[in-house]
Amino acid sequence: MGDAHHSGGTGHRPGRALVLGGGMTGMLAASVLADHVDEVVIADRDRMPDGARPRKGLPQARHAHLLMSGGARAIESLLPGITERWLAAGARRIGMLTNFVSLSTQGWVPRVPTEHFTIACSRDLLDLVVRERVLEHPRITLREGTEVRALTGDARQVTGAELGRAGAGESEHLAADLVVDATGRGSQAPHWLARLGLPAVRETTVDSGLVYATRLFRAPPGCEDFPVVSVQAESGLPRPGQGVTLYPIEGGRWLVTVSGTRGGEPSGRAEEFEPFARGLRHPLAADLIAGAEPLTDVHLSRSTVNRRRYFERAASWPAGFVVMGDAVAAYNPVYGHGMSVAAMGASALRDTLRACPPTDARAARRAQRAIARTAEAAWTMAVGEDIRFPGAVGERPPVAARLVHGYFERMIRTSTVDPAVIRALVDVMTLSSPPAALFSPVTALRVLRGPGGRPLPGPTITAAELALAGPGPR
Repeated sequence: MGDAHHSGGTGHRPGRALVLGGGMTGMLAASVLADHVDEVVIADRDRMPDGARPRKGLPQARHAHLLMSGGARAIESLLPGITERWLAAGARRIGMLTNFVSLSTQGWVPRVPTEHFTIACSRDLLDLVVRERVLEHPRITLREGTEVRALTGDARQVTGAELGRAGAGESEHLAADLVVDATGRGSQAPHWLARLGLPAVRETTVDSGLVYATRLFRAPPGCEDFPVVSVQAESGLPRPGQGVTLYPIEGGRWLVTVSGTRGGEPSGRAEEFEPFARGLRHPLAADLIAGAEPLTDVHLSRSTVNRRRYFERAASWPAGFVVMGDAVAAYNPVYGHGMSVAAMGASALRDTLRACPPTDARAARRAQRAIARTAEAAWTMAVGEDIRFPGAVGERPPVAARLVHGYFERMIRTSTVDPAVIRALVDVMTLSSPPAALFSPVTALRVLRGPGGRPLPGPTITAAELALAGPGPR
């Protein structure tokens, strides 16, 4: 494509945008940028698979990914009709909490109706459907097998990037009016910016030491509408936090992810998978998979550190460069917020560019600040919980945050009995409402009153659902 900007005869859309990374964040960014420039080029190291299959650059895709309603609605607003495409491809729309069997840190969660849901399928299917939809746009192209070597320009203005074929030596300069870094956890943005003469970017991490282990099973016949089953890890105790999620996905399969923090990690050994699940606070998930046919080996992931880079606080920022998604803030995946925050970041980019076009020198900085704001709630929730596990590494929260956590624990305990409180909690957990909503006068009064009753004595799974799941220890 060379250095020259392509003009396609549409004077109101100048030049080119370059998106680094072809995952969920990159595709959503490209869909936004296509409304503002003549040409959007997406560059990714990987060769994309034809179907809903794993790719090297997204190893965490093998584990459970819950796209909750806050994120799904944000993606739908960017790509109208995408939810129907996911469902047509085999995903399910699972009601929260009507189709969740969940043991919270304070007890079994009642299965009450809410307006929220999760899109249940593999991460590979989520990405495939979005990728196909975005690449239908005539102004968007994907360059596969292409790696980023460096940004071009200077401390005032990014003018493009040096790209090369993955594994090859030569590189070419691709000019762009706006470059978006959507390369995820492994982003080299701080290094690229330093090479342009910009100061170091502040970075913080909180690491609970969580390890994921995932295995796919064939679901018993008739289990197409089986609920999500979850046992959540308990924090703040002198023992490791351990949990499990059983997640029905496309193709009549159950994706089962077990997890444990430092000192209580699962192993990658197949024979230890079910015993680990059986040793949790409740053996329900182990009972369900006891008679199910395993379809894969066990896949491990240790990529669970919460990492935040404060690009928006930089003393100076170059025009023409924006960082998004996990490259800004990466969360412990156990909280299910990564894709939702990425979608909200893309929405923030859209809103910024509607008011300030990509060629405006102020656009990038404004977008960076707006994207940072979308990360705040999920970051606060994730690190506030993760720092409380034994051996967690990172900055301790201030006293005020610890007091808030006490209120939060009481809220979870109350939610096991009070449907109004569980609904308020789910509003925030799905990123549909800001955390401040947890402190509304009505909710705060209910929390301060406390549960006022006994939590459910056992799992909320029904006899009919157990019968469908077939024989196994009970």
